[in-house]
Amino acid sequence: MPDLDFVRREIERMRIQIGKQRKEILQLQRAGVGTASAEALLSRMEAKVESLCAQRDALRRAEPHHNKGRVLGGRTW
Repeated sequence: MPDLDFVRREIERMRIQIGKQRKEILQLQRAGVGTASAEALLSRMEAKVESLCAQRDALRRAEPHHNKGRVLGGRTW
């Protein structure tokens, strides 16, 4: 299972790719070229990012918290 940092990097990389794909789709639309296949690819990429975000959230929940149960500025008796 990949670690949290890997999943975060992969999400960031995929979001950059999605931005590039959107720009390409706009260029194709301006040129009057059909974009159905490009839009299908974009939706698959977005679904992949959503699954990676869910995986990231699950990894974050499974990670132990270093300050669980402590209050900010609380007293230590």
